[in-house]
Amino acid sequence: MAETQRHKVFVSFHHEDQYYKDFFCDHMFGDIVDKSVEDGDIDLNIKTETTRQKIRDEFIADATVTVVLVGRCTWQRKHVDWEIGSSLRDTTRNSRCGLLGILLPDHADFGRPQYSGRLVPPRLADNSGFNGAFAQIYDWPKPWDSTKVRRWIHQAFLRREQYPDNSRSQFGYNRSGPCSSGWSD
Repeated sequence: MAETQRHKVFVSFHHEDQYYKDFFCDHMFGDIVDKSVEDGDIDLNIKTETTRQKIRDEFIADATVTVVLVGRCTWQRKHVDWEIGSSLRDTTRNSRCGLLGILLPDHADFGRPQYSGRLVPPRLADNSGFNGAFAQIYDWPKPWDSTKVRRWIHQAFLRREQYPDNSRSQFGYNRSGPCSSGWSD
């Protein structure tokens, strides 16, 4: 069955949500090949553009799907924005990844029928929101359901040939303000 295919998954997240990233990778082990950046993988003393290039060329380039774990402050993080942007690019060196977001239980919109585009990473919001969109956003499954998440990942993989919106300017810095207030253009 095609849905049991293992995908190379890059997990984008705010380090405040490390617990959920570890849980996700531990519980999806065997279902995915984890392509994520780990602590110590990138020298913290290198230039910003070099960091972006390393993430793009050494981690995302080999991934087929990017999963964005969306906690309460994820929308503010420049690295999450860069990772989503790199995932959406389709070049000879880096092919486009499928994209999906998972709202974490501490997110203000977790469990609600709709989410606020102001409280998710803007580039993810630009590409989601309706059936047939390039990306979909789901709630963290409670109780955990690896079969459901595997299906979400495979559906994102199948959508990667569509054309995403990657026109937004990249964050040059982390956004500031209370995590629950959202962003504005």
